[in-house]
Amino acid sequence: MMITLPKGTKDVLPEESYKWHYLENKIRNICDRFGVKEIRTPTFEHTELFLRGVGETTDIVNKEMYTFDDKGGRSMTLKPEGTAGVARCFAENGLDNAPQPTKMFYLTSVFRYEKPQSGRLREHHQFGVELYGSASPYADAEVISIARRFLNEVGVDKLTLHLNSIGCPECRKEYSKALVAYFRSYEKELCPT
Repeated sequence: MMITLPKGTKDVLPEESYKWHYLENKIRNICDRFGVKEIRTPTFEHTELFLRGVGETTDIVNKEMYTFDDKGGRSMTLKPEGTAGVARCFAENGLDNAPQPTKMFYLTSVFRYEKPQSGRLREHHQFGVELYGSASPYADAEVISIARRFLNEVGVDKLTLHLNSIGCPECRKEYSKALVAYFRSYEKELCPT
């Protein structure tokens, strides 16, 4: 029996790899112009990192992570997203002691056990920018500018940006209570799962 590609993954053949190089070079050049340095974190991390960083009740954690026990019996997970590993690296390596703000980007494979369909695979390629050490809204604007610049430079220029905020932890609790109270009267109309 011939061994084939795992379901939900894709080979990048030599005649396609130039497209990847083009996008990766655009990302690196734009980040360089903004003073954002590349960071690389491991392909797998301790599962606990994602339980805390992504949230124990999220679909990513409950349904989509590739988790396994290593030979030492420790629970490990292929990274389902890039932010948690960067945050761990920032804290573990004392980057908070460096001059702030610290601006980093990653370009990495991430893995989610999703039902494969057109445009959705189990191995994704994710680009992200993390900016630590500044509470200024200008820092958020800078990260948004990087995304906008990238999309413009690759020819995606008809965009509408929608911003959202889940607020601080205290406000989030109050909002959650209000949301539950509102939907209680519609309970019979909502899907039970």
